[in-house]
Amino acid sequence: MQINVNGQDYSIDAPADMPLLWALRDLVGLTGTKYGCGMALCGACTVHVDGQPMRSCVMPVSAVTGKKITTIEGVGASPLGKKVQDAWVAEDVPQCGYCQSGQIMSAVALLAEKPQPTDGDIDTAMSGNLCRCGTYNRIRKAIHRAAGG
Repeated sequence: MQINVNGQDYSIDAPADMPLLWALRDLVGLTGTKYGCGMALCGACTVHVDGQPMRSCVMPVSAVTGKKITTIEGVGASPLGKKVQDAWVAEDVPQCGYCQSGQIMSAVALLAEKPQPTDGDIDTAMSGNLCRCGTYNRIRKAIHRAAGG
């Protein structure tokens, strides 16, 4: 099976129903995308598929054939992704950091859709991403910073 991750084509030997998360981590070797709950409830495994945020823990790898996947390792190649990553650093968002790759991927998708989000827009877009450390205020502040606000 062929998949395109961060602009690079990979030929992988995987069952069609293997979750994309495990293909990325175990077969492609990109470990920035994290396993959290395995049920698409926490957002730690968020990647972009054709620009849309998706939970890779429940998406079969066969569903992404012919699509462009972007992970945390590749999101900084875009100006918007770099801006969000820089804002995360400037606002010192991570505490333990485990959920942050999924948080950043969701934030980039939000800003691509709404370049000047309100607090309500941020809360809605980020509601599916859990942070056990409770850095939600810093996440919101970083998103506003990346938006230029």
